[in-house]
Amino acid sequence: MPASLCKKPEANTDPAHPAAGTDGRQRVGGGAGRICNSQPCPRGSRQFSCLWRAREAGRRPLAPPLIKSSTEKGSVFWFLRRQPVPAFSDLPRLEFMAPASRIADLKQAGNEQFRNGQYGQAAALYARALELLEAAGDVNTEEKSVLYSNRAACYLKDGNCSLCIKDCSAALDLVPFGIKPLLRRASAYEALERYNLAYVDYKTVLQIDCTVQAAHDGVNRMTKALLEKDGLQWRQKLPPIPTVPVSAQRRWEPPTGSQKDTPRAKASNSGPVTNQVPNAASTERANMLKLEGNEFVKKNNYKKAIEKYTESIKLYKMECTTYTNRALCYLNLKQYKEAIVDCSEALKIDPKSVKAFYRRAQAYKELKDYKSSKADINSLLKIEPENSAAKKLQQELNKLLK
Repeated sequence: MPASLCKKPEANTDPAHPAAGTDGRQRVGGGAGRICNSQPCPRGSRQFSCLWRAREAGRRPLAPPLIKSSTEKGSVFWFLRRQPVPAFSDLPRLEFMAPASRIADLKQAGNEQFRNGQYGQAAALYARALELLEAAGDVNTEEKSVLYSNRAACYLKDGNCSLCIKDCSAALDLVPFGIKPLLRRASAYEALERYNLAYVDYKTVLQIDCTVQAAHDGVNRMTKALLEKDGLQWRQKLPPIPTVPVSAQRRWEPPTGSQKDTPRAKASNSGPVTNQVPNAASTERANMLKLEGNEFVKKNNYKKAIEKYTESIKLYKMECTTYTNRALCYLNLKQYKEAIVDCSEALKIDPKSVKAFYRRAQAYKELKDYKSSKADINSLLKIEPENSAAKKLQQELNKLLK
């Protein structure tokens, strides 16, 4: 323990004191060290004398903080200061006292710093937690994987994509097929314009959980980028996509009644799993059909686009943009009721879909249901207050409702 943490000593003028110097003041180690408190020390070192005096006085000395101290309850430093003083036999292990609790506290502090946008400080806290895991000889691979993944998120936010990729790979080496490190590594690859590797990671996520919207959006972006870069033969230039074992896959069922979409925990008696779970091949085919539909929209061939979107939805019903795209086609064909149905389905998947709110508002307006149209526009403006198209439509509706 640093000697600076001892209380300021008082002079002891008793010449009989065993550690008193020639000036009558007690010194640590028989007068060779700094001035000590008024009690004799059983050993000469500053650390042991400080602890001994605290023990004899029945009080607890302050534990040294790792960095700047903090009195905030729940902080790393508040936690460390509340640790009890060990017996003398435990003094050599003082630095490694309660490692699991210290690691958890460091991780929590890192999470708090990340939420506050302090990504550099968060990364440092995660790094310290990893150091403690290594020092304690902890073999908790899941905890290490999470810490690597969390630090990777900090690097990604700070734009350090190379370190993000390195940490994500370390996390995946410890726990293969983790969705968060895969998505973060894919984002880093995408930022570095390594689209083929980003595509592989996004596709791997969809094999694990086909309901992850971020992965679907990533696949769409990478497909478009690779088409522009490598042409129609872009698939032949892809690295191999790993096969995800069944044990790592998260399965889902279409909701029935009031049930929400939830991952499958057990097989139910509602039919074979293969009839309920879209596999990677079907989601890939659904995505390609959606892209074909988009091409028909660009050519104003809305009927053909609707056919493609409908085929896509049959294969995969959880893609929000497929519904909003088909709703756009229905609007152009003046099939307003069908557009409302599709937008409503899209909002079940993504309750904050701006396109779904706007297109349903357009459909309601054409059906002269101005109140419903205005309600949708108001909901949209809560999500995007500066949406100019929504503001314009709101002004039109206000005039119609007068």
